[in-house]
Amino acid sequence: MDFNISSPKREILTELDYKINDLSKPKGSLGRLESLAKQIGWIQQTLTPTLKHPQNIIFAADHGIVEEGVSQSPQEVTRQVINNFLNGGQGINFLAKQHGFEIKIVDAGINYDLPPLKGVIDRKIRKSTRNYLYESALTSSEVEKALNYGAEITDMCVNEGSNILSFGEMGIGNTSTSSMWMTLLTGIPLDKCVGVGSGLDSEGVKHKKEVLKKALDNYQGTNDVMQVITYFGGLEMVMSVGAMIRAAQKGVIILVDGFIMTNCMLAASKISPNILDYAIFGHQGDEAGHKLVIDYLGVKPLLHLDMRLGEGSGALCAYPIVDSAVRMINEMNTFSNAHITKYF
Repeated sequence: MDFNISSPKREILTELDYKINDLSKPKGSLGRLESLAKQIGWIQQTLTPTLKHPQNIIFAADHGIVEEGVSQSPQEVTRQVINNFLNGGQGINFLAKQHGFEIKIVDAGINYDLPPLKGVIDRKIRKSTRNYLYESALTSSEVEKALNYGAEITDMCVNEGSNILSFGEMGIGNTSTSSMWMTLLTGIPLDKCVGVGSGLDSEGVKHKKEVLKKALDNYQGTNDVMQVITYFGGLEMVMSVGAMIRAAQKGVIILVDGFIMTNCMLAASKISPNILDYAIFGHQGDEAGHKLVIDYLGVKPLLHLDMRLGEGSGALCAYPIVDSAVRMINEMNTFSNAHITKYF
């Protein structure tokens, strides 16, 4: 997979500043809407940006580390939630309906032989990852395949006319995997990266930290991003990294969801730093460590709603703000057209 991402050309930024400042309002008075409009216009290289066919891609897979009791939820919940997605009853479903998103569900590595299901894209690489307490969760060839499958799904969306994508996940145990990525890729102590996940009590969190500490102690690799996402891999997470990288290569706006997807963006940024130019961070979630990784990346999320559902839910909640920014730059009048004296 080609990992090269070019930053958008900067020449248009001066024109975007002029247009935004010439809208009939006090300079800077629409705050984040102004900076968002500038970013989106920069990404799309236009003074009249658009949002087309928004889609939320949910990659689903299981994690071998759940054998160690690090999650409140049993592994079979992954496949059960997939059925609820398809029936329209999961949290992301009402948000997608509300905000006009199409949902794509991808089986990246669910530990179950799913029957052919309309609405599920089969890209299963293996049933669950291996248990990284004892061995590498993935092989390098499995990681390569996952990155390419993720890129393929993005290509599919772009061919359908999408220019803005959000990414979600479903996988029992993936907050543990995210914590491992976070500590190794940022240097933040593991203890600060581990939270309640799907609802662990204090004793459960203590046990989770102990298991992950042992896994970290057993790890003989480095903090090189490819080594980290291989040894502590989650198939849905690696596919998300590939999908995000391809989205940036295609000039697509990336809406970043919660703790897990932020760590996927962290990994993607270690592979190709320019990807952050294309990213809009939807929210700061309630999972321990999310604020720390956001601060590490030096980004500012749009919302803070104490959410930790995943699935892309926080990104979709933030979408109307993104839409407002695009409407602002396209629909507000200028001082001259409105016959208002420009007062700055």
